[in-house]
Amino acid sequence: MRTRPYPSATLRPSRRQLLGAAGVLLPLPALTSLLPAQARAADVQAPRRFLAICNNLSVVPAGFFPTETGRGYALSPCLRHLAAHREDFTVFSGVSHPDVDGGHPADNCFLTAAPHPASGGFRNKVSLDQFAAQHIGHLTRFPSITLGVNQDGGQRSLSWTPGGVLIPCEQRPSALYARMFLRGDAEAIAQQLQRLDLGRSVMDAVAEQAKELDRKLCVRDKEKLDQYFTAVRDLEARLVKARNWEDVPRPAPRGKPPIDLTNNKQFMAKTKLMYDMTRLAFETDSTRLVTIMLDGVSTPPMNFDGADVKDGYHNLSHHGQSEDKLSQLAQIDGEHMKLLNGLLTSLKSSKEDEGTLLDRTMVLFGSNMGDANSHVTTNLPILFAGGGFQHGQHLAFDREHNYPLPNLFVSVLQRLGLNIQKFASSTGTMRGLTMA
Repeated sequence: MRTRPYPSATLRPSRRQLLGAAGVLLPLPALTSLLPAQARAADVQAPRRFLAICNNLSVVPAGFFPTETGRGYALSPCLRHLAAHREDFTVFSGVSHPDVDGGHPADNCFLTAAPHPASGGFRNKVSLDQFAAQHIGHLTRFPSITLGVNQDGGQRSLSWTPGGVLIPCEQRPSALYARMFLRGDAEAIAQQLQRLDLGRSVMDAVAEQAKELDRKLCVRDKEKLDQYFTAVRDLEARLVKARNWEDVPRPAPRGKPPIDLTNNKQFMAKTKLMYDMTRLAFETDSTRLVTIMLDGVSTPPMNFDGADVKDGYHNLSHHGQSEDKLSQLAQIDGEHMKLLNGLLTSLKSSKEDEGTLLDRTMVLFGSNMGDANSHVTTNLPILFAGGGFQHGQHLAFDREHNYPLPNLFVSVLQRLGLNIQKFASSTGTMRGLTMA
């Protein structure tokens, strides 16, 4: 079985554990006997992983939801593109986040379930991936990876710190590839370590100065300061973890470095690149937690094979039952499912020990809106694949009184190995979803 290098101030790879030539470092497998006891215990079982994908303009409900329930249901037009994997996923209907409303702002809460995101004074909660990262993030070089497609400056993502602070997304596959595989020369490494050490000292100084303000602030400002302190602590923890991993060799590069796409019309091609990078991140165990925000709000008419899309994505989502707009949306929704099918195929074809990457990777695909045409945040389109669960079913809940989607999050956390009984507004684990 493969084992992973574990970061520690007292555990450093020796020259004998590395092969190097012409600036390329090839790491040898770590020996379990050399790992700390905690790392050995965590590596006894094959790693579990989680990927969350949110399309913030949703899908057309009539094309997504099956009309039959249980097993053996007839695939909907959207799900027909996933026919090869129908036993690898479960589709849910009648689920939502209790008290998460507000239309577009609800994408901030897709993984947090924090209530009333459009209200004044809203403060977000920790996202599912970051909650999990607090427990298992130390086992990999990157505690989590936050990605996005067609973002405006990367200022929207699915990931939020325990203090409710947004983690900006990475939109450049080339930058992610470099972080995962390219170590740099000795001078570059030294500069990076110096930046990390300096960052820690800066955080300490800022925290001390901010504490002096606490005695002079009103209650509301104290809350803001508390949020700030939490963000400082989160960043400091990230810096410390990053510092410890700098001396651990990166995996050997795989494939050619990706080429970034700059045309926003290439929405689907960008999405595929992010799916490919996610598979690489999981294959190399660079991380076990990835989120991807697919932001179509400012996307111009798309360009993909077979497309006849003449209008922007956001405008199409407000279709008003126009047959022409619905026809264009059907093409877009279908392309999303084709790309998801390709992702599941690649994960399933990647072998890991006695199973596949899909067996150990939970893939959540969905949206913060049940119907973008009317901005409703109930009856969310949710598809959940892989991860070692019994799939091949349509789990239908009450569409008038929705079942809490956070129950699925509890099931995810437990599958990741956390002894967790509640997350956000959950009432338990996901009913009807059982282990394989």
